[in-house]
Amino acid sequence: MRPEKNLIVKEIKSRVDSTPYVLLTDYTGMQVPQFNELRNRLAGAKAELRVVKNTLLRRALADSGMPDLESYLHGQSAVVMGESDISGAAKVLKNFAAEFQKPKLKIGILDKALLNVDEINALADLPSKEVLQAKLLGLLLAPASTLVRLINTPASQVAQVLKAYSEKGEQAG
Repeated sequence: MRPEKNLIVKEIKSRVDSTPYVLLTDYTGMQVPQFNELRNRLAGAKAELRVVKNTLLRRALADSGMPDLESYLHGQSAVVMGESDISGAAKVLKNFAAEFQKPKLKIGILDKALLNVDEINALADLPSKEVLQAKLLGLLLAPASTLVRLINTPASQVAQVLKAYSEKGEQAG
């Protein structure tokens, strides 16, 4: 292989090694403005879209110890890789495909495990990481607030009874 191709494979491999996920799409028929719009939307989800030759991607994935995508590496392929969670990038791809009917998802890799299109779409339907963290925090705090309320209830009831007796005593006296 020529030195410049080896350099490209090394760059792709280093990017694949540093990302938690890889999504493979077919961008056939996309126009340049659509491609730029998709790149901009993915940038908001801390992800990037790259067009890579199938042979170079195949070699980079093999060098990284990723699953074999041989049956999916045909036609025009673009790779989505990101820094954070996969659900943000999957959501952008799903919404963009609903709007423009392109690109089409082929397959995904998350932590060296293959994801089919249905699994990627399921990840796209998840709430954002921040929303999930807030829900978890609410679940963790709910028992504590319930306990405090239960502990305070008898004391407040005794205070209400004493207040009622004192008011009754004042009225009788």
